Amino acid sequence: MASLGFNLGFYFSDVKNQRHRIVSGSGRARVFSCSSSSQASPPGISAATPPEIELEFFGPKPGSDGSYPADKAKAVSGEKLLRNIMQENKIELYATYGKVMNCGGGGSCGTCIVEILDGRDLLNERTDTENRYLKKPESWRLACQTIVGNKENSGKVVVQRIPQWKK
Repeated sequence: MASLGFNLGFYFSDVKNQRHRIVSGSGRARVFSCSSSSQASPPGISAATPPEIELEFFGPKPGSDGSYPADKAKAVSGEKLLRNIMQENKIELYATYGKVMNCGGGGSCGTCIVEILDGRDLLNERTDTENRYLKKPESWRLACQTIVGNKENSGKVVVQRIPQWKK
């Protein structure tokens, strides 16, 4: 039995060990395996890293020392909603009512309000849903409707959590 092989010229990273069974025309099965290598790209070729957005989140009320509590996160540009980034990094998003009564990211409740203090140009435009719920400043956004980045840009976004609590 003849076999044919070819190289497509690219590599996959994080490939798990896998076993495959091929049944030849004679009815015999051959088992072969493939595994990942620690090298993600061929020697001499560097893999392009996708652009990242740095995020800084400030709490709604100052602490006892007068400074606002801050959390930081990073995200690949254009891949995630602000709400998902905050949840994955365990950054508080909702006020008390919103913790119990949020819509789960569907854009139908208006409880995930944030204020973008800096980096608005790194986010998507306000959606129709946001325009319906948010009559307040243009800097207010719904985290469940806000895409961070556009797959090409990078930079820093500064977010005020729960801006309706600000004094």
